[in-house]
Amino acid sequence: MQLNDKIYIAGHRGMVGSAIKRRLELLGYKNIVTRSSGELDLRSQAEVGNFFALEQPDYVFLAAAKVGGIHANNTYRAEFLYENLMIEANIIHASWKQGVKKLMFLGSSCIYPKMAPQPLQESSLLTGPLEPTNEPYAVAKIAGIKLCEAYRDQYGCNFISVMPTNLYGIGDNYHPENSHVLPALIRRFHEAKEAGKPSVTVWGTGIPRREFMFADDLADACVYLMLHYDEKELVNIGTGEDLSIRELAETVKEVVCYEGKLVFDPSKPDGTPRKLMDVSKLHSLGWNHSVELKDGLVQAYADFLRKRHLVIS
Repeated sequence: MQLNDKIYIAGHRGMVGSAIKRRLELLGYKNIVTRSSGELDLRSQAEVGNFFALEQPDYVFLAAAKVGGIHANNTYRAEFLYENLMIEANIIHASWKQGVKKLMFLGSSCIYPKMAPQPLQESSLLTGPLEPTNEPYAVAKIAGIKLCEAYRDQYGCNFISVMPTNLYGIGDNYHPENSHVLPALIRRFHEAKEAGKPSVTVWGTGIPRREFMFADDLADACVYLMLHYDEKELVNIGTGEDLSIRELAETVKEVVCYEGKLVFDPSKPDGTPRKLMDVSKLHSLGWNHSVELKDGLVQAYADFLRKRHLVIS
């Protein structure tokens, strides 16, 4: 991937896509192509086909997706399955048709079976039932992985797939109902701080363990793999480190400077006891994360405050 190659980032306004764009620009790539959802409906095969025929990108980062937390995944099951299937199918097919040199498809760690052994290995894919609440999204992402493999097998396309762990960072979604656990905690602690609330209640016991990665670290790994990895098998991207939900909540509380009490509600579900990625393959390829959780949270909270200021203004 040369500095003057044309690179299309699908989903450049999202947290992941925008991080990839920042990373590429930092490295000196200037021929980056983007389209907003208002300019290009990725669910439309005709629109995507016309776009690829017009722009003819050399490389594609497929980071576009309909995403959300457990509530959104479970509520809008048809939308999450249909829209993600359409987006990935249209882009992967058009990339083959227009002779794209290389495509990277970004999946999600939720594709792994609910009871897969920890830490999650790439070989665990399709070895058991999925988590029911986000099954439609996971099925769509698995289809994207298999599409990349099929176009590689049948046409020789250099299409690769990567599986990011739980992400957070600049450009995250802080919606009160449709956000993931970490941005939801940032918002709740901040609002409690503003309102002077004496406590913040977190669902569950706080015992389950989760892994979190700063989105700009993910972007660095994606660009690295685009440059150095050409194999069929998917690659996990994560830190290889996890912490309990209690430890996470206490860290967010500290970063936000909330001085009230932290309360856990054990009557609410805990979810999967542990969710950690096996990143030994990624490490063997020569890449390791560099942003530790607290440092990343400081940046994420600053971004949250900027967004909130813009909304209020």
